Formats: sequence, structure tokens, C-alpha cells
Amino acid sequence: MTTSSIRLALTLLASLAMTSAAFAAPPAKTGKTDKGNVLTDAKGMSLYTFDKDMEGKSACNGPCATNWPALKAEASDAAGDGYTIITRDDGSKQWAHNGKPLYTFAKDTKPGDVTGDGFLNGAWHLAMP
Repeated sequence: MTTSSIRLALTLLASLAMTSAAFAAPPAKTGKTDKGNVLTDAKGMSLYTFDKDMEGKSACNGPCATNWPALKAEASDAAGDGYTIITRDDGSKQWAHNGKPLYTFAKDTKPGDVTGDGFLNGAWHLAMP
């Protein structure tokens, strides 16, 4: 191989890598519930936001996180399209939508359940698309 063909191959590989990252699927989907369309995880479970969270910072840690598991982000995930990745107090990564960390609710048992909406005197809300 010549130097120019190696450069061409590397350029092509780099642009393919950037293209696949640009078209990465969002971490959440949209699902139908009795309360309308909501954001869901890959399993179709409703996602929630918490009023006590600050933009880009989760206030739900310890026992709270047992009841409200974070929508986990992997190290290889890339933010985009209104989704960001925040670092939790324990160092793990969590997805946020429009700056609000996303959670599931442990008492939701099947896709479409929305039992966490309004929980804790209205502090928990369904995440809307």
C-alpha cells in the first residue's frame, strides 16, 4: 500500500466512525400510557424526572436510587439530540433529557405503568417527549 492509499483508508475509517456516532440511537424511546406519550427506557418502562434535581445533577441517591433507578449511561454512549450524560454522586453515569436526570420507578411492573407520576407530593413527574 502506498502512503496516499493508507491516508485515504484512515480518512474513510474516521469519517465512518463519526457518522455512526452522529446517528447513535437516543437512550429513550416514546411509549403510550394512560397519561399520553412518555419517554421510556429500552424495555418500554416509563421514565420520570424529579423536582429536587438541579440541571445536570441528581438529588436521588442512596435509598432514593433503590426506588428510582437511574437510566444508566455507558462509557461508550454519546450525548446528543437533547440528551446529556451526567455523573452521579457514586461516579456512575446517568442519562438526562433537556437537563433533567431520567429514572424508572421500582413499583412500575410492566410497560405503560405510570404509578410514580405525582409521587412524593408531586415531586416526581413522567418524562415527556
